[in-house]
Amino acid sequence: MTDITVEELKERKDNKENLIVIDVREEWEYDEFNIGGKLIPLATLPSGLEVYTKNKNDEIIIHCKSGKRSASAQAYMKQQGFTNVRNLIGGVEAWKLNFGL
Repeated sequence: MTDITVEELKERKDNKENLIVIDVREEWEYDEFNIGGKLIPLATLPSGLEVYTKNKNDEIIIHCKSGKRSASAQAYMKQQGFTNVRNLIGGVEAWKLNFGL
């Protein structure tokens, strides 16, 4: 599966889809602004993913501020056997540009 745009994610959130969204930013960034994902900072990802072991074939959307950290997280998750990890293109910055705070 390909990465996901902020427009697609917003539409799916607006439609109340049951999504797994993980935010790999730091806690202070999350506290400043977030789009409702579960916070698992990139440095804690290996232990933080334990709760998702039964979701290895489910779609998981991962994001950060701009897309770089989440791309690293996406690669790591694929190495761990997750088959459908989608990176939010442009991250929270793209979300803010398109939809504001």
